[in-house]
Amino acid sequence: MRKVLVFVIMFLGCFMHAQVVDYQKIIDSIAQKKWDSTSLDIDSLANPKIVDIRSIKKDSVKITNNVIIIPNSNDASPLTPSSILTLPTLKRWFIFGQNSLVFNQSSFANWYAGGNNNIGVIGKVNYNIVYKKDRHYLDNNIQLGYGFVSSTGQSTRKTDDYINLMTNYGYELAQHYYLSTGFQFLSQFTAGYNYSNTPDPVFNDRISKFMAPGYLNLGIGLSYNPNENLQIILRPINGKFTFVLDKKLQFAGNYGLEKDGQSLRAEVGTMLNILYKIKLFKDATYVNSVNFFSNYLQHSERVDINYTGSLNLKFNKYITTVVTIDIVYDHDQIQKLQRKQTLGVGITYNLGYKIERDKTSVIKPFVN
Repeated sequence: MRKVLVFVIMFLGCFMHAQVVDYQKIIDSIAQKKWDSTSLDIDSLANPKIVDIRSIKKDSVKITNNVIIIPNSNDASPLTPSSILTLPTLKRWFIFGQNSLVFNQSSFANWYAGGNNNIGVIGKVNYNIVYKKDRHYLDNNIQLGYGFVSSTGQSTRKTDDYINLMTNYGYELAQHYYLSTGFQFLSQFTAGYNYSNTPDPVFNDRISKFMAPGYLNLGIGLSYNPNENLQIILRPINGKFTFVLDKKLQFAGNYGLEKDGQSLRAEVGTMLNILYKIKLFKDATYVNSVNFFSNYLQHSERVDINYTGSLNLKFNKYITTVVTIDIVYDHDQIQKLQRKQTLGVGITYNLGYKIERDKTSVIKPFVN
């Protein structure tokens, strides 16, 4: 009986071992098939094939013709070499323009609190025309503005009037550094009056007009532009010329004139210009521009200071608010701080072109 029991146990053990081996083979087979389907075939790397998968980023523009137009850019600040020269093209022209028109109007009829009917308009244009090839950089900037207000019972009064033309040539000496030369012309369109002294002025009451005064700055030096938010121009050799081409206004003391009948005042000195842009938050940018000039020939300690601050708030594609403040100190003109502040809410349209580029089929817009 014991022999029979031992024989049965041995038989069952052999049978169970055989079954385990069969199941293990099935499991190993399934695992091997899965490994073969997902593993890398090393031999296939002997003749690799590179597949060209091209993608266009969200902020890129696909070129289909010779001109690219980028309307209504969110960034209305000046173009600088850093924002132009870093792009992968060899020869190019850039045009970026901002056009704004602001209206103010009030009308009253039997209004208990009183008031005066009036209408006001201010128009401004600001264009950058830029050429870049290799190490050469040419920037032309055109800034024009004119505004007036007309009220019942009063003559039409000027609220804004300026002409500002600038040209700057730069040659790249090293990264961020450029040999810089250029000129700036400043004047106005029409005659200006002191409305406090002459509430209803005539032309003979004018205190300024076109080319009276007119300013021309011309110099050579260096510029530093590490990024698109900062530009520093230093011109140790700079000529500043003041024109007063109106006989009535050619009196000593007016616009720094040293004697009666003088139509031109020339100064030679050093000029420092700093442009700094601050992005406060989305669709809100503050641009600072300050200019210093010191006359080598007379009282070099009396530094002329010209500061302009511009706050741009963009509500949508066309509606913007622009707040500007201008501060001027020129001891030769008046020994007081001159200040002008403007605020406008109106229609602004930005327009940009890019032409004369290389044959690259996909580029990033030059205005972000």
